[in-house]
Amino acid sequence: MVIRHIVWDWNGTLFDDFTAVYQAACRLFAARGLPAVTAEQYRAAYTRPIDAFYRRLFGRELTAAEMSGLDADFHDAYRRALPTVGLACDARQALASWRTGGGSQSLLSMFRHAELAALVEKFGLAGEFTRIEGLVGPGGGRKAEHLVAHLAGLGVDPAEVMLVGDSLDDAEAAASAGARCVLYDGGSHTRATLESHGAPVADTLLQAVRHARP
Repeated sequence: MVIRHIVWDWNGTLFDDFTAVYQAACRLFAARGLPAVTAEQYRAAYTRPIDAFYRRLFGRELTAAEMSGLDADFHDAYRRALPTVGLACDARQALASWRTGGGSQSLLSMFRHAELAALVEKFGLAGEFTRIEGLVGPGGGRKAEHLVAHLAGLGVDPAEVMLVGDSLDDAEAAASAGARCVLYDGGSHTRATLESHGAPVADTLLQAVRHARP
C-alpha cells in the first residue's frame, strides 16, 4: 500500500528536547529525594505508561507521596527549559520534502494541546499540517487510542499512513491503528530498544521520510 500521509510525533522527534526532558526529570527526582540517574539509565528504562517507567528506573513502585503531583511538577520544570530547545536539525527539510512530494501530514503529540499549538506557531510550522492535536485531559497514558481518533478525524485510510515517532509507544500505537511506523533515534529510548521492536529505525528525519516513498 502506498503511503499518502505521515503523522509526526513532536517531543523527541520534530522537537529536539531530550536534554530538556532529562534535566527536568533530574531536578524533579532530586527535589523528591529520589536517586540520581544518568542519561543512559534514563533512556534504557524509558517506557510508557509513566508509572511503569518509574518502576523500571528505580526498581520499585513509587509511594503515593512520591507520585503526588509528579506530572504537574515535571511539566513545570520542563517548561522552564523550553526557551533553550529547538527543532531537530532536519525537521524543516523533512516536512518540506514530504509536502513538496505531494504527501499530506499531521501532528499528534502527548504534549498539552495549547502548549503544543503555541510552539508549532512559534516555529512557523502550522501551515505544514492538516491537523494538529495534543493532549487534552490526564497525561501519562498511551498514544494508541489518540492515534485511532486522530486518523478517524482526518478521514484517512490507516493502511496509507506512516507514523514517525521516537518511542515504542509510537510503534505500538501505529500497529494498533493499522498504520506503518518508522522510529527516529532522537528521543528517550536507546537505539537498541528501538531496534528490538522490529520497525525501521532512522538516524534522521529525512531518512524517515524516505521510508514512506515507494
